[in-house]
Amino acid sequence: MNILEQIVADKRVEIAGLKERVPEHTLVLPQGLAPDFLAALRAQPLGLIAEVKRKSPSAGVIRDPFDPAAIACAYADGGATAISCLMDTPFFGGGVEDFRAVRTAVSLPMLYKEFIIDSWQITHAQSVGASGVLLIASVLRDEELHLFSEEILRRGMTPLIEVHDKAEMERAIDVGAGCIGINNRNLKTFETSLEVTAELASMAPAETTLVSESGIKTAEDALMLKEMGAHALLVGEHLLRRAFPGEAVKELLSKLP
Repeated sequence: MNILEQIVADKRVEIAGLKERVPEHTLVLPQGLAPDFLAALRAQPLGLIAEVKRKSPSAGVIRDPFDPAAIACAYADGGATAISCLMDTPFFGGGVEDFRAVRTAVSLPMLYKEFIIDSWQITHAQSVGASGVLLIASVLRDEELHLFSEEILRRGMTPLIEVHDKAEMERAIDVGAGCIGINNRNLKTFETSLEVTAELASMAPAETTLVSESGIKTAEDALMLKEMGAHALLVGEHLLRRAFPGEAVKELLSKLP
């Protein structure tokens, strides 16, 4: 069993327990819609989704001490377009407390970054004020990708369908994905290459919003990925390892026209 398979197996147990303790019908939904995730990404020459997370299986502990609200405020001050917040606790050190702290601290659109395997999680995302919800193609069947995408849209949020290879890209296109995340990191081996974006971006329909994810470290990387066809970037570890994450955001975007 690889890391991704272990995460998903553990997630199924976790969500089954949550559904018993917090039935879906008891989740309190906010009044009105969250900020428009897709419109925010498209409003900039190159959108930046800055990520809030304590650790990851590939990197270990990334930032300690860790103050999600302060980090999010620094990102916003630096010019980030949106905030991604990890919801998984065992492997990434995230959770709903972090999400709520960030949601209270900033007004930017937020991505509910989770290993979605059940519609309960989508309702929960809406209940905490998410604007976007991650769907990972490699852990979902075609029917699930379609149904979950429709449910996210019905609830006024944006599905971000994450892919890593040509087969997954074709699946995302087939379900009509309006926003596709190209993960430069293989979630099974955790190897990373920006060439994955170059390989897959040309497959996307012209109207699709493309987000390049993982392995992005420099302003030159950002400019190159934009030229490859990316409309936005998702960056976490590089920003979080810097003493001043807001300044790191500014530097990453500094070479854009």
